[in-house]
Amino acid sequence: MDPLVITKGRYTYAHDVKKGPPEAIDVHHIMVAGGFMFCTYALLFAITGFLILLLLLNITSVCQVLMPDKPVASVLWSFTLAGFTLRQLLRKQVEKESVVILPAFGVQLETTYKSGRTVHHFVPIGKILKPVLNECVTPVTCYWSLSLILRGEEELLLVFKELYPPVTMLVPIWKALCAAIDDKNALACIQIATLDDAL
Repeated sequence: MDPLVITKGRYTYAHDVKKGPPEAIDVHHIMVAGGFMFCTYALLFAITGFLILLLLLNITSVCQVLMPDKPVASVLWSFTLAGFTLRQLLRKQVEKESVVILPAFGVQLETTYKSGRTVHHFVPIGKILKPVLNECVTPVTCYWSLSLILRGEEELLLVFKELYPPVTMLVPIWKALCAAIDDKNALACIQIATLDDAL
């Protein structure tokens, strides 16, 4: 099966099925595009750092020791400050979130950050009661989320904790989760939704 790719706004959805024993591993990725934003942020922080250091140059004597009336030193210090601040911000920025469905075992939720760090959360298939699509309304915005109802848990487990992809990207993941846990009611809803789309 060829991988399915949907791009909408700043999000890209990619679906990949890897064949292997005992059954096919179903992988769904939601990625964030942000290469241009990185360059914009870097330039913005460099300019801000340069302006702050120019202000400090006139106010304190510590800056006169670090930058003795040399504009090159001011620029170097501002870029150093901007780079450090940008690194701290990007460390917490999400690059992609993935749902790996292992039909016989469970669901693995993965969050990959731009720093390269990856956080994994595995949920056994027997603990999942039902996947649900929720419409979340806040005073500022409205968005859709995909959650799992878990056996013995009072709260829903959000599948995508950091990203808010559009519902068109969440529906294929919801359908795959329903099929993986053999939820008969959800599969009937999927068939009705497919018939509605065909009409």
